[in-house]
Amino acid sequence: MLILVGVVIAVIVGARVTADVWWFDELGFLSTFSRKLWLQLGLFVVGGGLLAAAVAISLGVGYRTRPVYAPMSTEQAGLDRYRESLEPLRRVVVVVVSVAAGLFGGSVAMSRWETLLLWLNRTTFGTKDAQFHLDQGFYVFTLPWLTFVVGFATAAVVLAGLGALAAHYLYGGLRLSGGGQRTTRAARIHLAVLATLFLLLRAVGYWLDRYELLVSTSGHVRGVVGPTFTDVNAVLPAKAILTIVAVVVALLFLAAAFGVSWRLPAIGTGLLVVSAVAIGGIYPWAVQKFQVTPNRATSESEFVKRNIDATRSAYDLSDVEVSTYEADTSTASGQLAQDASTIPSVRLLDPSVVSRAFQQTQGQRGYYKFPETLDVDRYTTADGTQDAVVAARELNLAGLSANQRTWVNEHTIYTHGYGVVVARGNDRNANGSPSYLEANVPTSGEVEIDQPRIYFGEGTTDYSIVGGRDNEIDYPDGSPAGFATTQYDGTGGVDVGNAFEKLVYALKFGDQNILLSSSVNAQSKILYDRTPRERVEKVAPWLTMDGDAYPSVVDGRVVWILDGYTTSASYPYSAQTELGEATTDTLTTAQGSSVQALQDRTVNYVRNSVKATVDAYTGKVSLYAWDETDPVLKAWMKAFPGTVQPTSRIDGSLMQHLRYPQDMFKVQREVLASYHVTDPGSFLTGQDFWDIPEDPTVEGNDAKAKQPPYYLTLRMPNQTDARYSLTTTYVPQSTGNNSGSQVLRGFAAVDSDAGTTEGERSPDYGKIRLLELPQSTTVTGPVQIQNNITSNTAVADQVRLLSLGTGSKVIYGNLLTLPVGGGMLYVEPIYAQGTGNNAYPQLRKVVAVFGNSIAIDDTLDKALDTVFGGDSGTSAGDQGTPPTGQDGTTPTPTQTPGQTPTQAPSGQPTSGDAQADLQQALAAAKQAISDSSAALAKGDFAAYGVAQQQLNDAVNAATAAEARLEQTAAPTSTASPSASGAPPQGGTPSGTPTS
Repeated sequence: MLILVGVVIAVIVGARVTADVWWFDELGFLSTFSRKLWLQLGLFVVGGGLLAAAVAISLGVGYRTRPVYAPMSTEQAGLDRYRESLEPLRRVVVVVVSVAAGLFGGSVAMSRWETLLLWLNRTTFGTKDAQFHLDQGFYVFTLPWLTFVVGFATAAVVLAGLGALAAHYLYGGLRLSGGGQRTTRAARIHLAVLATLFLLLRAVGYWLDRYELLVSTSGHVRGVVGPTFTDVNAVLPAKAILTIVAVVVALLFLAAAFGVSWRLPAIGTGLLVVSAVAIGGIYPWAVQKFQVTPNRATSESEFVKRNIDATRSAYDLSDVEVSTYEADTSTASGQLAQDASTIPSVRLLDPSVVSRAFQQTQGQRGYYKFPETLDVDRYTTADGTQDAVVAARELNLAGLSANQRTWVNEHTIYTHGYGVVVARGNDRNANGSPSYLEANVPTSGEVEIDQPRIYFGEGTTDYSIVGGRDNEIDYPDGSPAGFATTQYDGTGGVDVGNAFEKLVYALKFGDQNILLSSSVNAQSKILYDRTPRERVEKVAPWLTMDGDAYPSVVDGRVVWILDGYTTSASYPYSAQTELGEATTDTLTTAQGSSVQALQDRTVNYVRNSVKATVDAYTGKVSLYAWDETDPVLKAWMKAFPGTVQPTSRIDGSLMQHLRYPQDMFKVQREVLASYHVTDPGSFLTGQDFWDIPEDPTVEGNDAKAKQPPYYLTLRMPNQTDARYSLTTTYVPQSTGNNSGSQVLRGFAAVDSDAGTTEGERSPDYGKIRLLELPQSTTVTGPVQIQNNITSNTAVADQVRLLSLGTGSKVIYGNLLTLPVGGGMLYVEPIYAQGTGNNAYPQLRKVVAVFGNSIAIDDTLDKALDTVFGGDSGTSAGDQGTPPTGQDGTTPTPTQTPGQTPTQAPSGQPTSGDAQADLQQALAAAKQAISDSSAALAKGDFAAYGVAQQQLNDAVNAATAAEARLEQTAAPTSTASPSASGAPPQGGTPSGTPTS
């Protein structure tokens, strides 16, 4: 039975390994798979063999050198029955114990294949540490491997020692009681030799501990990595002394093996223990207590400086451009004139909100879907380069009806998605829906797509068998069948045509249909491991992949772009960061989001060294070296030659879609929250440390998560033109139970424009610019701004109007922060979503906040004009209200007979008492909502568009009527101070109305 089980396991494992060989070979990365596999097998054999041999040999020596006659004693008499019971099974027990130790050792050793490869292919950093003056590469590449080898050898000696003690005690070579010699000569030699080996290894360990201090957190200065004053002046000498003591004691044990009394090594062992406590513990404590603590700032300054410099270098923060930004909070007409190129580019479309809008307007069929969180990219059109919100229309097998969920349908007919949808980031249609640059099925628009089919994507998690039949569903059309068909002719996929190939994949996936179905023929190929991230992780297991793959159209093909990181936890003096914690925000915690946090592990060095692409049609994986100076990347390229292409192979079409990765910036902003402080004295106090604010627009379980960084095209105060950037804000660090102040303390933006269409890399790419706001100024942070927005009377009135209708929902979009006009401008889109299954968020209003002035209007330009008391100085025009149709035509408002174009639509008041006008407008809005829901239920999008226009007119009429009512009581303005009642900071500009 056991043999049969073993054969079955071997067959299944063999099938999976064979399938992996074919998969890697098809992608051109077979050498990566084979090198990793053989290295892991080699480590398993060597590591497992070492531990198994150590235990087996030690047990064997103990048995073979047992006394011929067991000593006569009560103790030994009690062991006789155990010896008698064990004897028939002795060899089996030895084998089982040794194999168990070997399996444990082999599994531990094979898990360190990366450590071994980096050591074998080590390179130099070209810089040296400040304490031992060794190249940084020693700590990153060599020290981890030496530490592992010493630790593994120590474990082998300890297990061998335990086996020796057990064998000698059981067979009488070692006694714990009775008179005379307690050990036989053979037992004494055996145990003494093992003790000698252990102490020699411990001496090596003590010596390596001196270098480990440079990559471990100091216990004397909280948060500081590397040796501090106490470590350098007490711990390091103590480690050296303990090394010498351990060697001396080891020699005493060796002498005992040759007849010297056990008394000397026993005394030496006691000396070692006392030394470890006194020299390794008490002495450093005394130095810290009586020498360092009274003079902390002076004593630790040099070592804290080492930590600051190393940390900024390890996280690529050495060249951060820091400037003081005394943000103005007053407003004046024309204040944004210098930022006229930035304002029209503000991305109002929130990629975390509009997925449902994409689904309802571009989903086409239930078997297509878009991710819950969309992506931001850039596209060049006739109007220039602009930010865009993009998503691939991927296959959604869950959208098939129950009678369609057959094996043939799911694996051979419904095999792919179709097209990429691209929406203008700073535009919307008149009804609030996205304005598309590229949309529809078949795909059409301003983005040229030659191959729109999506066979590999983030939502494609099951296997498909393609190429063997010509009735794969391609896209819905107007034909009698209702859809067009296609046959896959790409180069991707593994052949699954012959009986052996079918058998291998039937075993791999546990699916007999692969072997038996007539839909699988000689021309068939099987596609699996289809998500971009898992494909790159398999061909480059040494990379840490960014949590967000995004689709782009490159040279007419849809490709997924990913960022890969090289990391280390052994960079001397550098602060440690938990990647999972640093990259978690409201996007990664959102239910159904395709954005993931990085794997939860600790690092203290990170570089965005690789840009990767995955072709959505063929699944081809391409790796490009992005940071060719990174020593860690150089080591991996030596380990896996030919797998990473040079940066020069990136053409212009791909270059213009590369961007600075979010996860890299998340890690950097987390580090920069503390390490923007470069003065050691200030760092020790920690008074100017920062936090990333919580996302104020999110409610529920994710309300406490961090605000994500946002891609924006903006011009920083010290820049001459607007740049595509990734931005974040900072507030003071909270301490203990104190949630901390939510005033703004910093704003950072990293230049994310990778290069030009000619393939030239931008010299400013990756440049981080940090604006520090003086503590003497008070600028409201994102959380406070959101509170002010929601409590503002004018905003509340507009939100109430948008909420008309049973179940209508108002959604606050991403709160964007821009340093413009000499201060901080906040912009937030507001969406309204009606009732019904087909309702989706529609961009209805835009809120602008500067200082204490808040305005809400249909467009950003109008809101800015209100905030700044007239002409804001921008040229945004009617930003956010582009034509309804994709053809660029402007719809004509619906008119009743005799009504002029300037009159309100039917059902809205044109004169009369303001109160009556307001009531009529509210009634018209309710009717428009009802008409919208009815039109959506019927699928009549033309009528839906008319109803939405009527709703927009009704809301505007209600706003005007309410304004007249307020003017009856007192002059007011939509630009009002925050609900807190605080006066505008810096005063109210002349001519600017207040309420």
